[in-house]
Amino acid sequence: MSAQLFSVNTVAFKCLKTLQDCSTRGFSIGAASLGSVNLKGRSCLTLKDFSSDEIRRLLWVSGDLKHRIKHEKQYLPLLQGKSMAMIFEKRSTRTRMSTETGFALLGGHPCFLTSQDIHLGVNESGTDTARVLSGLCDIVLARVYSHSTLEELDKEASIPIINGLSDFYHPIQILADFLTLQEHYGSLSGLTVSWIGDGNNVLHSFMMTAAKLGVNLKIATPKGYEPERSVIQEAQRLSKEHGTQLVLTSDPMEAAHGSNVLVTDTWVSMGQEEEKKKRLKDFKGYQITMQTGSVAKPDWTFLHCLPRKMEEVDDEVFYSSRSLVFPEAENRKWTIMGLMVSLLTDYTPQIPMQKF
Repeated sequence: MSAQLFSVNTVAFKCLKTLQDCSTRGFSIGAASLGSVNLKGRSCLTLKDFSSDEIRRLLWVSGDLKHRIKHEKQYLPLLQGKSMAMIFEKRSTRTRMSTETGFALLGGHPCFLTSQDIHLGVNESGTDTARVLSGLCDIVLARVYSHSTLEELDKEASIPIINGLSDFYHPIQILADFLTLQEHYGSLSGLTVSWIGDGNNVLHSFMMTAAKLGVNLKIATPKGYEPERSVIQEAQRLSKEHGTQLVLTSDPMEAAHGSNVLVTDTWVSMGQEEEKKKRLKDFKGYQITMQTGSVAKPDWTFLHCLPRKMEEVDDEVFYSSRSLVFPEAENRKWTIMGLMVSLLTDYTPQIPMQKF
């Protein structure tokens, strides 16, 4: 399948790293000021609903909290007296640990709830669950099978709802990925990210976010495993609006060519176990190796949201100095903290974004 190239014309995009008007109150990008962006009371079901400045603000708050708490050893009980319901229909390592420890580190009380602990969708409707939780806690993170579950919770709740993963989007993973790349490269604008794998929820979130940060996106999926058409159409629109490049292909090497970042994910997600044999056959040739990286840029790096399987990326890449998977996993904590603080408080970052 030949590549489809969208929006190849480059438009002026100011690099975050070189802005000179940064201060402890934020800095201006165009007519908007990140210092004036306020997300308090919002939900986060998909980054499709967030503007460029709002996503940058989330990354700035996340980096600020990481710097102050991890490196300066400050104690910031920004969520003291607040509680969170954590609904998990699907198991998790990073989402649970990052959210639970992060909320507690900020002084709040997280409550972990599995399908066996509550009546969601079984003995109690999503509507009733949302209204009950709105009177018992301050925010809900839900990791669910169906995105419609999140939409129902958000419609009926009077408190913020965070998507901890659904079948359609995984926004909190993408925030961690872009914070990791911001830290490594110093700037996001102009980077090229190549996705090589399944057209899944993580890819959908990349497609709703990359162009807004000035990042080019190249996607290689086997035929029949492309991202959802509606997501492609929105990504095309965003690419044109922000002057970035969007490439769709079925050739992994074509996608990797000239890229800064190679990304993949599991080929067999939870709930797809019965398809494993067919999927492994259909994804033959998609494993990321040093050969894949040989056509990328000299500074190429690798991301994987974990857990990782050997067929997706070999050990030589996964454990190499090019791999950012473990800083990426750690940043799940700092970005979920940044998101929770942003949705629940009027917190203003204390350090310039250039320091991240």
